[in-house]
Parts: sequence; C-alpha cells; structure tokens
Amino acid sequence: MTEELIAALPQYDTSELFTPREKAAIRFADILAGDHRQASPALFDALREHFTEPEILELGWRIVTFVGYGRLIHALGLEIGQTCPLHNAEAAPGQETQASAQGA
Repeated sequence: MTEELIAALPQYDTSELFTPREKAAIRFADILAGDHRQASPALFDALREHFTEPEILELGWRIVTFVGYGRLIHALGLEIGQTCPLHNAEAAPGQETQASAQGA
C-alpha cells in the first residue's frame, strides 16, 4: 500500500484511487472495526457484487482478526515491537511464571 493510498483512506468512498471492490472491502472493515451492528443485509448485498460468499467470510475473518489484535495491543498499552508486560508478570495461583519454570 502506497503513502498516497494510506492518505486517501479517510475519503475512500469518494476516492478514484480505490476500485469498487476495494471500496466495498474497506467499508466492510470500517463497519466491523466500528459499530458492527451496522452490518446490514444491504452491506452484504453490496459485498456480493464484488465477492463470493466464501470470499466475504474470509475477508470478515481477516478483518476481525486484525481488529481484535489491535484492540488487545491497545488494552495492554503496547506498541508494535514492544515486549508484552504480561510476559514477566506474576503467574496466577497454582501456575508458574516463565522465570520460575527456568529456575530463576
């Protein structure tokens, strides 16, 4: 993805840089990442103009995987490339931490 495309994302629906298929996928991602209750029959009708049913499911799974990943990263207060603060956290009662399992 080019810097030009990234800059055009906020106006994807009116941009000439994206194909109708790409616009449909971005709209799907936008809805799933925001208020997923807006995922209406009309949205799926629009997606079917560009994607098969299996492609819609695959696209949906990919979107929610990345959305979920992003939400977890945010909840943990991480930035990509940082070490997870839970890595060295105390274990729950009855469980070992990685450090204690290694004899530290």
